[in-house]
Formats: sequence, C-alpha cells, structure tokens
Amino acid sequence: MKLQKVRHYIEHLVFRVFSGVAIVLPEALALSVGSLLGWIAGSVLRVRRTEVDEHLFLAFPERTDAWRHDVARASYAHLGREAVATLRLSRATYKDLSERIRIPDLALFRTAVEEGKGVILVTGHLGNWEVGGGAFTSRGISLDAIAKGMANKAIGDAIAGVRGRLGIGLIYMDEAAREVPRSLLRGRVVAMLADQHAHKGGILVSFFGREASTTRAPALFAIRTGAPIFLGIALRDPGWRQRYTVSLERIDFQSSGEVVADIRGLTAAHSAALERAVRLAPEQYFWQHRRWKSAPGRDE
Repeated sequence: MKLQKVRHYIEHLVFRVFSGVAIVLPEALALSVGSLLGWIAGSVLRVRRTEVDEHLFLAFPERTDAWRHDVARASYAHLGREAVATLRLSRATYKDLSERIRIPDLALFRTAVEEGKGVILVTGHLGNWEVGGGAFTSRGISLDAIAKGMANKAIGDAIAGVRGRLGIGLIYMDEAAREVPRSLLRGRVVAMLADQHAHKGGILVSFFGREASTTRAPALFAIRTGAPIFLGIALRDPGWRQRYTVSLERIDFQSSGEVVADIRGLTAAHSAALERAVRLAPEQYFWQHRRWKSAPGRDE
C-alpha cells in the first residue's frame, strides 16, 4: 500500500511538471516536444508497439508493411502532441476555442438539441476527443461527458479539472444509469466514448471486419429516452497550429420494435460510422488500446 502511494505521488508530480512545461512553452515548441515524446514512446521505448502493429494489421491487412509502419509512428507522435494540446487548450478562453475549432454542421446539431430530448454524442479515441467537448461548450451548448475514475486519484482529479475548465460536466460511470436520463431530460448533450472494450454487458458488433465487444449504453439510452445519436469527431487540421474540425453525423436507424435487436442494430450503426471516420485519418486513432480483446464478460 505504501509503495502504491509513493508511485502515485511520483506519477502525479511528473504529470504536474509536464503540464506546467506544456503550458509555459511557446505553442510550436510545446507541440514539437509532445510529438517527440510520443515518437520516443513508440519507436524507442516501444510502449505497446507490438499491439499497435498487430491492430493495424488486423484493420488494414491490404496495406503494405511500410504504410502501417508510418501510420504507427504517426499515431504515437499524434498522441504525444495532443496530450500537450489538451493541456494548453484547457487554459484557453471560449473565444479561443471557438476560433480554433470549426463545426461545419453545427446548425444541424443545434436543431437536434432544440428538440428538447437531449442528444447522445458518441465519439471514439480519434483526433482529440478531450477538446472536442470544448467545441460545443464554447458555443453555449451544455454538455456532460461520461467519465471513468482513475487508480491515481490525484491525476484523475487534475484531468477532471481540465474538463471542468473546458466547461464539460462529468457523469461518472457508476452514476450513469441514473444521471444520463436526467441530463438528457434537461436537454443537455451527453458525450460517450464508445470504442473501448466492453468488459461487462457489451455486445459484439463488427469493427474493421472483426467482432469487438462494444458498449450498448448509447443505444440503450437512445431507445429509452428518444434522444437522437450523433457521431462527433474532432480531427486535427494539417499544420503545426492547434486547429480542429469537428465532423458530425446523425446516426439514423429504423426501429424494428424489438428492443434487443434495436440495441444491436443501433450499436452496429454507430460503430460502422466510427470505422469510416478512422479510415479517413488512421494516424489520429488510438491503436494502443486492445479493441479486439475477447467476448463480452471475459478478459484475456
């Protein structure tokens, strides 16, 4: 127990130093340092590199080894850079956020919000999922995000603080069943990451042609409340400056009237939409996660 406390203290100290440096350095230099650290993690230390190479092969078997190698290296650089970008943008004003993040289909999204049933915003580990929420809050759209607690509470609290400064409300997973319907009833947007391996209660749907255990929560809440589902992705724009474009796609689905079948169909639909988005920018996806892990309820 004492060793764990020491480790958590050191981890938090490193996080605070990294955060301070990321914010103080000039933008171009800070982002370059983040990219370099990401490259070191992937190409020198090879953190989870075996898994990344395997996942890229599973997703893109038709591509060459050289192409997958380039995507893997770019994904690590992207991860390091966006970690820095998130910390820097957490200090930005709403004016800064609205200027740096474009939402071409915002009018369509506002129309859905104004229907009064709330909106479920499904996203994945693509682009910058943290600052994506700030794109909406900076434009006056109330948004809550479902979050999972961290083993290191100090770092978890710090990350919650980053989200709070972006104007994002938090709903922790153990409160989701109660709080998500309440949030939707108030007409708020509820954001959910939907591409993590679902340990319990998941449903198997296709992702890059392979079955992946996927959370049924977005579909379940949509069916229970009548709230529409959108896929929202904040992709980084080309260039060294922090600029993003948020793409929005309404997930249209024809109900069969049978709840179990509808949950599966709606889950498969938003998973397919995310796959299409990943194919457009594979170097901005978090391939480090073990997406194809096991059947629901089993951990390997």
